[in-house]
Amino acid sequence: MHVLHLSAVTNWGGGENHIENLCFELKESNPEIKNTILCARDTPFHKRLEKTDLNFITAPLKIKVDPRYFLKIGRFCKKEKVDLIHIHEPSALFAAILADKLYNLPPFVFSKKTSFPIKQRKKTLYKYNYAKIKKILCVSDESKRVAEKAIVDKDKLLTIYHGTNLKTKSTETPFLLKEKYNINGDKIIIGNIGNHIKAKHLETWIDVADNIINKKKNTDFIFVQIGTFSERTEALIDKVKSLNLESFMIFVGYQPNASNFISQFDISLITSQSEGIPQFIYESMYHKTPVISTDVGGITEAIEHDVYGLIAPVYDSETLTEHIFKLSKAPQLQKEFTKKSHEKLLDHFTTSNMAKQTLNIYKTVLNYG
Repeated sequence: MHVLHLSAVTNWGGGENHIENLCFELKESNPEIKNTILCARDTPFHKRLEKTDLNFITAPLKIKVDPRYFLKIGRFCKKEKVDLIHIHEPSALFAAILADKLYNLPPFVFSKKTSFPIKQRKKTLYKYNYAKIKKILCVSDESKRVAEKAIVDKDKLLTIYHGTNLKTKSTETPFLLKEKYNINGDKIIIGNIGNHIKAKHLETWIDVADNIINKKKNTDFIFVQIGTFSERTEALIDKVKSLNLESFMIFVGYQPNASNFISQFDISLITSQSEGIPQFIYESMYHKTPVISTDVGGITEAIEHDVYGLIAPVYDSETLTEHIFKLSKAPQLQKEFTKKSHEKLLDHFTTSNMAKQTLNIYKTVLNYG
């Protein structure tokens, strides 16, 4: 079996981490199956893949629909006798459909990694209901529920949780947060990992800091955010400055192995307005860092409120603030949350489980015995 994995994004995020983990797991567990990744050339994903032993190819992607990218799909499939195409995000799906019109490609499997509703537009519905798509792998039950509204053949939909790779775990970092940023040892670090995109709603994250530092007059906390900057970053920094929070909020930027920093966080805070299930959740569960999060996407499928962590309504910075005060003053509760969530992770949310389930889908689509 030869599987071609498609990603047409130009940054590094949870979706690309999923592709990398899936291919690593399949390479180790089923070396007879060849996996090749097609990514955009000269991007963080490309540079990261260069440091691995995974099979990959690249194509230019200077515009959203770059002919050099979708022509590469068709030519590679014909030359290398690809059996199945696993498409990992919407832009790559569109490119695969264009390539299929020219080359009559093998069947598709598509991964739905967010809980964004599929827009009820004719072109969008055509894309997601394209006949070559044999299965749609949803990152959570909530993502599956949302997708059902737009997918005609609902039997194509199923949930496979992504999980975390237990074999690559480390706490090694190029620097220690408290040393690099001169953070006093008794400060409580509230950490977040996520690229500066609309879904992460870091505006709420700043609102929480404003509540704690300015309104509650509590300076025991430092807020550390790790993730790739974007066109939204300037506005976020301006908001921090307008609230006089520069001494309490640190934007680290992109870090190649960002999850290694989680063990330096006292609490992981997620303020997203849309998610599938963020990788940051799984990594925090592994590193035994307690989680406080908004109730979006499939997050509560991993973190049940008051059992594995604390949950608040989306945009509700006041409740998130209360949760931070509650958890920071209750070390025993932190231990209970992290012990239970770590056990749940090992049972349900590993990339080993994810790879086995995904491979079974490949075999089903290709009618392998």
